[in-house]
Amino acid sequence: MTSSTDTEITLGTGKLLFLFFFLVGICSLFFALGYSLGRKSDGITTASAASAPQVSTSAAKPAGDSAQQPPMSFYKSVEQKDANSELASPATEAKSETAMQTPEATSQPAANSATAAPATGGYFVQVAAVSKQDDADALVDALKKKQYPAFVATGSGSDKLFRVQLGPFADIKDAESQRTRLISDGYNPILKK
Repeated sequence: MTSSTDTEITLGTGKLLFLFFFLVGICSLFFALGYSLGRKSDGITTASAASAPQVSTSAAKPAGDSAQQPPMSFYKSVEQKDANSELASPATEAKSETAMQTPEATSQPAANSATAAPATGGYFVQVAAVSKQDDADALVDALKKKQYPAFVATGSGSDKLFRVQLGPFADIKDAESQRTRLISDGYNPILKK
């Protein structure tokens, strides 16, 4: 029978430190490479999105604002919750959007209809309270596309929140039915008086 001799490799402290820092260097190299590629691809997607034709529903935005748009926020992505949003062309979306507007919504300017608060009193259903006006307007537009009577209510002087609400409802049952409908659409609304 042949006997095999096993050899044990032992590394000194210096060799272990060299191996450790070598592996850290390789990991940081790949991290930096991935980070730079990710930043470049983000610029490519925003550049291609800026070059694509966009249908604007708001007449209140200045023309210089479209060249440099911030990344999409949560409330702007709510508008694209539709399952068939990738399949519809911009012209089809513009036609369907104008067909879905009610006569009272088309008689008012777009900027005033989103921020005009209705008469006080009654019950309100609050969908969200956000700190950015653009997020509130985007959420109101998404809710109006789903035939909700949405508007933006601004807070007091010390409160800088924009509240997206539905209403007013004279009866609590009407407000509760709208709240239930919102819950089934994936929102988390509250009832306010």
